[in-house]
Amino acid sequence: MFARRHQVALALTAVLAAAAACQAHDHEQRPPAGSGRPAPTASAARGFTLVATGEVLPHTSVIDRARFDAGGGGYDFRPMLAGAGPLVSRADLALCHMETVYGANGNYSGYPTFKSPPQIAQALAATGYDGCSTASNHTLDDGADGISRTLAALDAAGVRHAGAARTQQEADSVTIMRAGPAKLAHLAYTYGTNGHPMPPGQPWAVNLIDADRIVADARAARSAGADVVVVSLHWGTEWQDAPDRQQLALARRLTASRTDGRPDIDLILGTHAHVPQAYEKVNGTWVVYGMGDQIAGEMFNGTGARDRRGNQSTLARFTFAPPARPGGRWDVVKAEFVPQLFDIDAGRLVNLNRALDEGAEVRGTRDRIRSVVLSRGAAEDGLVMGK
Repeated sequence: MFARRHQVALALTAVLAAAAACQAHDHEQRPPAGSGRPAPTASAARGFTLVATGEVLPHTSVIDRARFDAGGGGYDFRPMLAGAGPLVSRADLALCHMETVYGANGNYSGYPTFKSPPQIAQALAATGYDGCSTASNHTLDDGADGISRTLAALDAAGVRHAGAARTQQEADSVTIMRAGPAKLAHLAYTYGTNGHPMPPGQPWAVNLIDADRIVADARAARSAGADVVVVSLHWGTEWQDAPDRQQLALARRLTASRTDGRPDIDLILGTHAHVPQAYEKVNGTWVVYGMGDQIAGEMFNGTGARDRRGNQSTLARFTFAPPARPGGRWDVVKAEFVPQLFDIDAGRLVNLNRALDEGAEVRGTRDRIRSVVLSRGAAEDGLVMGK
């Protein structure tokens, strides 16, 4: 099926695939640093760069594509993610959102109950991701076993995770990673689990959104040594470009929280709506209400109609500078977004600005994403569109 699609792909698809391939080539040709990744774009003396992307949501068609890319022997998700590689691998720290849990022994499925091949974890690591949020409405699609398999696969790939847990001790621990010269804590929460109850005796299996708890966890992370606290939130209303009232209220509440005059949370990253949403600076802190689906199959909105916005997303990139005095805040000195598209026919993630440079006719899609992202005045606060 995919071989035939590849042969009869339209010219636009071919250009998009070529753009992604070009980016993948750039990624492969850069010599690795001592850690196995290229030298970061921000020097240790100045601070660090953080990159974050939206939902990895493998529908059945995406799983089939990964099997095709592996030549029928397993599953290879690296080609479809390669378009993000140049930006992801150059960051000091890169975060993804792993929305689904992993299955076992070929027992994989897409919507509505997701069980994804664990080879995704290897692809995320190969792309350059350091950690992923794992709290979503699909985290309990296969109960405690699904969580255990997912976190084990991420551990084996060297990808850190936050938002779900296998034990009480794991649930109580803080995910702290090195971001250049800084220590960064990653916290993650979801609005719910599609009605699935917590596994028996495991009320801590998935982090649920609660403002007081999030603030308490952020303060605990700071006490544990975190210089920067990043919170991932699976929230909002599906298929709605604008953040809803709950998102706006929670963003105000969380960004207003301070300890000794210093904000408890330094960045909020949103997922769940399936479409790109606005970026906004709230109480001096950047909030990305929704990054959109980075990897997903053909999407249908609440009316049952195919909605191409479900394959559009943004990559967020923030450059942090060290505080002027010990114990001060690491400030964001540069905020950027990069419009992306997952081209279903080619099975490849595409940087739309790079695709435009390659001659693809995607300006309308790129401009629509830009309009949504800037719809709450982020440009006035310095947000720019990056390459």
